[in-house]
Amino acid sequence: MSDSRFEAAARLDELPDGALLGVMVRGEPVCLVNVNDEIFAVSDVCTHAEFPIHEGFVTSGCRIECAWHGATFDLRSGSVIRPPADEPLPAYEVRVRDGMIEVGPRKRAAESVS
Repeated sequence: MSDSRFEAAARLDELPDGALLGVMVRGEPVCLVNVNDEIFAVSDVCTHAEFPIHEGFVTSGCRIECAWHGATFDLRSGSVIRPPADEPLPAYEVRVRDGMIEVGPRKRAAESVS
């Protein structure tokens, strides 16, 4: 049975380890990230200055850094690790089925930096 909450976003072979890929899911820009063969999906729009997150890079652990001003986010929750961003990055449920990366609903919002 199909789960309509998830939408195919890319083939798994399009996202090698360490890669970032910008895709559209239900009309929203989403960044797919492969960290040690674990796939994450976050908004592809930095909450600080609306720069494409997929143009950034993965840092140590499950962190992504925006290439424009250096805001850093946790890929698991979207929470801000380092300013200048002060709003979390929306994060999405992800699953891999039959070689396809599928993006599901947004995860519950992470805490903002205080």
